[in-house]
Amino acid sequence: MSTHSVSSIRPKDEEAAGSDSLNLKNKDAPVRPLTDAEYEKRVLRKIDLRLVPILAALYAFSLIDRTNLGLIRVAGMDKALGLSVGNRYSIVTLVFFVPYIILEIPANVFLRKASPRLFLSTIVFLWGCISIAAGFVKTWNQLAALRALLGVLEAGFFPSCAYLITLWYIRREVQFRLALFTLISYVAGGFSPILAYGFTMMEGRAGIHGWQWIWIMEGLITAVLGLIAYFVVVDFPDRNTFLTPEETGFVKSRIDEDRGDAQFDTLTVQKALAYTCDLKLWAYGLLFMCCTFPSYSIAFFLPTIIGGMGYSVRDSQLLCSPPFVFGAIYALVVAYFSDKTIKRGPYLAFNAALGVIGFPMIAYCKGNAPRYIGTFLALAGSSANMPGVLAWQANNVIGQSKRAYSSALSIMWGGIGGIMAALVFRQRDAPKYVPGLIATLVSQIFMIVVIGILSVHFWMRNKAVKSGTKGVIEGKEGFLYTL
Repeated sequence: MSTHSVSSIRPKDEEAAGSDSLNLKNKDAPVRPLTDAEYEKRVLRKIDLRLVPILAALYAFSLIDRTNLGLIRVAGMDKALGLSVGNRYSIVTLVFFVPYIILEIPANVFLRKASPRLFLSTIVFLWGCISIAAGFVKTWNQLAALRALLGVLEAGFFPSCAYLITLWYIRREVQFRLALFTLISYVAGGFSPILAYGFTMMEGRAGIHGWQWIWIMEGLITAVLGLIAYFVVVDFPDRNTFLTPEETGFVKSRIDEDRGDAQFDTLTVQKALAYTCDLKLWAYGLLFMCCTFPSYSIAFFLPTIIGGMGYSVRDSQLLCSPPFVFGAIYALVVAYFSDKTIKRGPYLAFNAALGVIGFPMIAYCKGNAPRYIGTFLALAGSSANMPGVLAWQANNVIGQSKRAYSSALSIMWGGIGGIMAALVFRQRDAPKYVPGLIATLVSQIFMIVVIGILSVHFWMRNKAVKSGTKGVIEGKEGFLYTL
């Protein structure tokens, strides 16, 4: 078992824990026994309803605004801006990820200094405005500049949401909630092609082309969601206002019982340098890169691949939806059983194996049916592995500052996966993109190898701690790695 009671654990850094008035107010509140299952269910339900749906809705339009290039391209933007000339499309795709990668960790540090409500709502509103502006560009250079600005704003969103979710739940509950967060958004994002097709029907209105209306309308929806988020997004557990003092105390007691880091500790330069030397955090980053590489590849290039099978623009857009919906459902099922069994590595390896099967089917199978089935397998594996990797890294670190650093580092590597997708899916390989599909296949094989190495290492460390031959893990007595 990897989830052990660590009630004796207390964080090393409590210097900032008492700085919040709400935290002081809740400190003396009566706390229900952790064995009160009905009360626990009621509190968790309250958290689930306030925390996950709004973040998932925001992330859905984050994905849509980030990955709708492929859909808008086939809807007329390619011809209007000359994106097929040279590597223009790859450049427009690529520039998003440069600031996205650089600003991941600073954004997570700033999140605590501001507040999730103010920080997340502001960046969502602003990137909605940028998406609206993209509907009025005249050249591909202007589009590239807006995509770079979008990368600046979106850099802080996903790692902040992942970090916030992991702070509210104990280890055996994390993956299912992360999956709900990512996969509700995936289902919504799966209907993005249908949404895009609907907006193209506005062709000519106000003298604006259909592809421009996609940018404008989707950006408008995002901006409105950003305004709503200001009133709905919740704060950190120690600063929340939607739970009673008793409920807040109960949540913090559960977290302390599970991993001992309910109290906030500040991320300093010294701590960041120490965390940088923890090789397992880099391994998680590599794993997340291997998840996002195929995910971005499919999002950016699936419409073109399906169009290359002989389908019309309308059918290419509509046929993109079913693989995303299937991937979301599959990933949610995997997350449920992964949390239930408190295992991560075996599920991650199995999901990667789906990609090993699916990508060669897309690249080499004869006939449209088996190639299309391959997109279901490939997308299901990468969709399930994204919350899985984030849950694994969150399960195996102690301390809020390390959790913030680790989640940001992993998602930073996820941005590198996006760069890889932009570089290996070259215009000259369209519409089949066989070299790019081979590269994604190799990434899934590499992922299985890294999962195997980590799993063996964690098993050996757990065994050594249990036998008393080696010291504690993560500096915490009673803590064992989740395998």
